[in-house]
Amino acid sequence: MASTAAPSRDDFAAMLDDMFGGADSFEGRVVLGTVTGIENDLAVIDVGLKSEGRVPLREFAPAPGQKAELKVGDEVEVYVDRVENMHGEAMLSRDRARREAAWDKLEIEFAKTARVEGTIFGRVKGGFTVDLSGAVAFLPGSQVDIRPVRDVTPLMDIPQPFQILKMDRKRGNIVVSRRAVLEETRAEQRSGLIQSLAEGQIIEGVVKNITDYGAFVDLGGIDGLLHVTDLSYKRVQHPSEMINIGDTVRVQIIRINKDTQRISLGMKQLESDPWDGAGVKYPVGAKLSGRVTNITEYGAFVELEPGIEGLVHVSEMSWTKKNVHPGKIVSTSQEVDVVVLEVDAEKRRISLGLKQAQANPWEAFAAAHPVGSTVEGEVKNATEFGLFIGLDNDVDGMVHMSDIAWGVSGEDALNLHRKGETVQAVVLDIDSEKERISLGMKQLERGGPVSAGAGDRLGKNQVVTVTVLEVRDAGLEVQQGDDGATGFIKRTDLGRDRDEQRPERFQVGQKFDAMVTGFDRSKKPTFSIKAMQISEEKQAVAQYGSSDSGASLGDILGEALKARDSKK
Repeated sequence: MASTAAPSRDDFAAMLDDMFGGADSFEGRVVLGTVTGIENDLAVIDVGLKSEGRVPLREFAPAPGQKAELKVGDEVEVYVDRVENMHGEAMLSRDRARREAAWDKLEIEFAKTARVEGTIFGRVKGGFTVDLSGAVAFLPGSQVDIRPVRDVTPLMDIPQPFQILKMDRKRGNIVVSRRAVLEETRAEQRSGLIQSLAEGQIIEGVVKNITDYGAFVDLGGIDGLLHVTDLSYKRVQHPSEMINIGDTVRVQIIRINKDTQRISLGMKQLESDPWDGAGVKYPVGAKLSGRVTNITEYGAFVELEPGIEGLVHVSEMSWTKKNVHPGKIVSTSQEVDVVVLEVDAEKRRISLGLKQAQANPWEAFAAAHPVGSTVEGEVKNATEFGLFIGLDNDVDGMVHMSDIAWGVSGEDALNLHRKGETVQAVVLDIDSEKERISLGMKQLERGGPVSAGAGDRLGKNQVVTVTVLEVRDAGLEVQQGDDGATGFIKRTDLGRDRDEQRPERFQVGQKFDAMVTGFDRSKKPTFSIKAMQISEEKQAVAQYGSSDSGASLGDILGEALKARDSKK
């Protein structure tokens, strides 16, 4: 019996290749197989390997939950996962085959930036899962729609187009967007629709959104902005005052920018302009009624009719309240009377006056208190040149410091009065145009600034005859003339010598001459014998010569006294 030689390594490899038909090259590939049998829920498929493989029938179903229509003899594509498992069978997968085929197709579509069809079938963190003919993609929540979508249920399990944003086959990642498809479609629709619109065209639309500055109106696939200033000729604080979301509105196309595809709309353009003929309706000087609509630091706006507002400047709000915020004079929605001051129809401006609709308080004061009449008021303020006195109708009068008191310097006269004190004064002058009232207080004093005599006025440094009313330790209380002003002579002013400075040497009713030296805070005069003596001495020396000329001081004074007595 002849012996058989053992096969070489090369022969063994050739035998394996004949047996398995190059089986190693099958793994990881999609191959065409034939259905040789159906056992329970499995399909037996021959792909030309040593053994057949079994694949679940559900992997051949057209869609989840549907029954697979498969019969013996059908040719199908399957993915070879492994040539042989522990049972000697080929490991095949129909799902994997579909995925691989889908990836091949998707890579081609991604390269062309073409849309692909898919179905949203599940939810995951941050978005949703999409079936792209066997390949599973991720749809971020922000890419579902142009605007946020609260409920995605109506969009699930429905075939629809998607745009592939990113894909990585090695990692098995695909990211898609439904929003990109909608935006592209909408842009195409907008481009077509915008070509059919024209400026000045009147069209109907639906209010989609409302903001502080206006409303967005859907014109049938393209949105236009209806700005708040174009809603009405009257003042509109917020668009919601006139329209609501969902309202159908009739608008006019004001402007179209075909480059940016922005459309500006208006509603007031469909109304008659209230400013037409405003100059005739509102002549200068006309007195009207209106409603305060807005208050600013520089004035208040008053609505004369819907769509026409005039400005009352702060300087025209009150006759007497100066540098006051308009909000302290009028309030929003208040009905007021105004007078038309100026009209500029081209600039759509009307200047109004609030104070002009009221009586001029200076003219009213002049009618009630003519020059020469006596008035009473409170000292409102003291300045370096006089006192301001509050009078009727909230007007002020000024007493110049020279008209406060007789014989008193301006500064001393100002110190005689304090803020809040009630005083009387005489009306000296009224200038209604300049809004000035001049008053005098000294004009009400009894007596005048002359040398002597009952009923005359006192002046500083004047010598008058006084009568002793009361003798005190500190001095004498005296009265000028018989019915003149009362004043006081201090002890030290009773004479130059100490012996003469004794009050007890005088008696009540005694009369003598004294000099007016000033006025106290109550405007009572102060007198001095000493000051009179010193003044007379100076005058005598100047008139009759000095002791150097040979005459004694006694001789000079004697001559001076004789001259004075001779004049009496």
